[in-house]
Amino acid sequence: MRKAKFIFYVIALVAMSPSIKAQVTGGGVTPTGQSLEEQRNVITTAMPFLLISPDSRSAGMGDVGVALSPDANAMQWNAARLAFVKNEIGASLSYSPWLTKIGVNDMSISYLSGYYRISQEQVIGIDMKYFDLGSIFFTDTGQPGDGLEASPKDFSFAVAYSRKLSDNFSASLTARVARSNLFGDYQGSNLEDPKPATALGVDLGVFYTKSVLFNGNDSEFSSGLQISNISNKITYSDDDNEQFLPINLRIGTAFTTAIDPYNNITLSVDFNKLMVPTPNEDDTVRVTLLEGMFGSFGDAPGGYQEELREISIASGLEYWYNEIFAVRTGYFYEHVTKGGRQYFTAGLGFRYQVLGLDFSYLIPTKQQNPLAETLRFTATFSLENLNSENRTSITE
Repeated sequence: MRKAKFIFYVIALVAMSPSIKAQVTGGGVTPTGQSLEEQRNVITTAMPFLLISPDSRSAGMGDVGVALSPDANAMQWNAARLAFVKNEIGASLSYSPWLTKIGVNDMSISYLSGYYRISQEQVIGIDMKYFDLGSIFFTDTGQPGDGLEASPKDFSFAVAYSRKLSDNFSASLTARVARSNLFGDYQGSNLEDPKPATALGVDLGVFYTKSVLFNGNDSEFSSGLQISNISNKITYSDDDNEQFLPINLRIGTAFTTAIDPYNNITLSVDFNKLMVPTPNEDDTVRVTLLEGMFGSFGDAPGGYQEELREISIASGLEYWYNEIFAVRTGYFYEHVTKGGRQYFTAGLGFRYQVLGLDFSYLIPTKQQNPLAETLRFTATFSLENLNSENRTSITE
């Protein structure tokens, strides 16, 4: 059974590949005399795929999204944005091959999202994310067939309700079910401990946007906040191995301004903080959901300094020409002791009538990063409500 558990945790590590961070190399030493590796204290969670950026627009802008202008992909970042969407119906389909840099050719992430406006103040949205980890084969003999074949898969489905509370402010509530099956349809093994895990959770979001004048040009300032994946803890084996989901606090702002009638730019920045316990020497203490969430702001062994290191920063820029062609870039920063993800992103976007195409590309700042050269492709569809002038609010 020990061997079975070892195989299980190897697969779990592979499943957490989105959280495999840029490695610390060179044996760097801190002013205290400790190596950087000795100070690394990375927070890991179950189902990390829930935080992967699925759409090309945000991915091309350094993984920002909580305060961007609303679109069909708002479900991932902040569903409260949907209340200000301009069209009646919208949908988006995204696809990304995963970890191709390290020679993996059967892993991928697929994402489908959409929304429907039910009144001037209310919008509902849905999304589905599917993480296919391909086929994994383990053997301790070196001979094909003398091991375990697994097809791990992760899946989530969510429904959101977004509502305007004023002309400039909105809020949202998202309900989500997520299922992680690390062993899939495994064969050739009598493993009994590992099992699929299911989580039921919610996201809470708020969004503020206001039209302003900047340098004499029409502009828009937006800000947003989302707490995502508030859920029960899960286990792939027994109750003694419960894990938190990646409960994440995201706060950000965006500013869009017109340069002239044909050109406009958007600048955006997001700050992220995992609301889960920081690993410490006493790993025998069992923490409840609420204790873990609220205690996450002051439980780091390194005190205030380490708490600040747990905040990652995403920043992005988007340029549009005549609302037809877009160029995007961004930068994501995470402290080296908390994982060290540091990369640039680039992307392009095209719009023609009701259809759109986007793609993004990830460029790490360090070599040997498994996320290097990650590509994402997104197709969008939106339809205006031709009778919007005749729509009456259901609240009237």
